[in-house]
Amino acid sequence: MSKISIDLIWNLNKGEMSPGKYSNQHEIIFTPNMKIIADSAPDWRGSELNSNPEQTLAASLSSCHMMTFLALAAKMSWPVIGYKDNAIATLGKNSKGQMSVTKIELNPKVQFSDGFSADGDEMKKVQERAHRYCFIANSLSDEVKVIIS
Repeated sequence: MSKISIDLIWNLNKGEMSPGKYSNQHEIIFTPNMKIIADSAPDWRGSELNSNPEQTLAASLSSCHMMTFLALAAKMSWPVIGYKDNAIATLGKNSKGQMSVTKIELNPKVQFSDGFSADGDEMKKVQERAHRYCFIANSLSDEVKVIIS
C-alpha cells in the first residue's frame, strides 16, 4: 500500500469568526516545493484564482472537512484562530480488485484564542458532524474508510 499526504493550514487573520465573516482561503502543501492556495468554489464565496477541493482527493476531503468544521464552530461561537491537518490517503485494491484509495485519514488540529477550550468528547462530536455534512465525504464510496484522529 502507498500513502500520500498533504498539509493544510488556515488562519483567521483579519477576519471575524462568525458566519459569513471569515475567509475559507487556505494553503495546501503537497511537497516543500509545491504549494497551492485553495478556497471554496466561487459559488461559495471563493476566488476563481485559487484551486478548489474537487481537484485532488486527499486535499478535497481535508479541505471540505475543515470548511464544514469552521462553519459549525462559527455557529457555536467557538473562537477558532487556526486549523491544521495532515491528510493521508492509503492506496490498495477495492472489493473489485481495482486499485483505489481505500482509506483517508484526517488529523485535524484546532487552535482557539486564549482562554477557550473544547473537551475531547465535544470536539469529537463536532468533528463527526463535520464529516457527516462534508460534501466530499458524502461523495466517496462506502468502501473508502475515513478516519478522523
